[in-house]
Amino acid sequence: MKVLSVAIPCYNSAEYMSHAIDTLLAGGEDIEIIVVDDGSAKDNTLEIAKEYEKKYPNIVKAIHQENGGHGQAVNTGLANASGVYFKVVDSDDWVNTEALGKVMDLLRSVIKGNNTLDMLICNYVYEKVGEEPSSVRYTNCLPENRFFTWSDVGRFKNSQYILMHSVFYRTALLKEIGLKLPEHTFYVDNIFVYKPLPFVKTMYYMDVDFYRYFIGRDDQSVNEKVMIGRIDQQLKITKILIESHDLSRLKEPKLKKYMAKYLAIMMTICTVFLIKSGKTENIEKKKEIWHYLKKSNPKMNRMIKHTLLGVIMGMPGKGGRKIIIWGYEVARKIYKFN
Repeated sequence: MKVLSVAIPCYNSAEYMSHAIDTLLAGGEDIEIIVVDDGSAKDNTLEIAKEYEKKYPNIVKAIHQENGGHGQAVNTGLANASGVYFKVVDSDDWVNTEALGKVMDLLRSVIKGNNTLDMLICNYVYEKVGEEPSSVRYTNCLPENRFFTWSDVGRFKNSQYILMHSVFYRTALLKEIGLKLPEHTFYVDNIFVYKPLPFVKTMYYMDVDFYRYFIGRDDQSVNEKVMIGRIDQQLKITKILIESHDLSRLKEPKLKKYMAKYLAIMMTICTVFLIKSGKTENIEKKKEIWHYLKKSNPKMNRMIKHTLLGVIMGMPGKGGRKIIIWGYEVARKIYKFN
């Protein structure tokens, strides 16, 4: 039995995928590295994956699929995962090997013990080209080095939301809830993190800088120009999140509050980039996404509107749009998220 399965979705990733794989190999034979070639056509991604599989047959699995996008590659990784825990590492990112050792030790002890752990959270580090690395930590909002539940969670800052980079899920939990990400769709990591949350009962936080999140390629999905060009993808993902849970029915107050603020952030992203596109039709789409939330669930709409971000995003007219963009630019400089 493997302790941890790690899926690495790869699409024309030959230039950088080896670094991701090499850092994960430090986990030894208790780790399973599932390299999913998502129909790469421009380079030798699949050949590199097969070379690793041949060299490390007890650790690496090389899987080829027809191009289905990042979400389908994660689905394939999850379907083939045999580890007790599951994580996704993008092919242009990597992990800290010392932190990986600490994570593996913890997960081994959990498996041998009597506690069930649904979600492990670690820090991630922005590795932005031309800037010093910047760590996102959860020390003020999550209890450290012990099992806890949603009732123990503190207040998350706007820079501290749980992302795919920071989370490990119990594999069986993801399979039990039937988690399946949409094909040929960007930004599916939001679904991966958000949808399982109401099913998570026990958590654990380790204050280690585990995940190294690289930002700097012009074609990255988080590049601002790319995000504006793919705004319809953001709208699609946000609608899926709206439909996935009725937050007004959640019984745990802190979970409800956290998920409402997460959804408010997604609504904010849509609002900001629709405005920044400068297209008249996108101003109408901004109205449409907020109308969609209100029509889908009036109670949930009120919850989102009452968050600070909801209040700001609701500012009307050209003046309101200017304030929204100004606030976004300030936040981007502070938090360095793209």
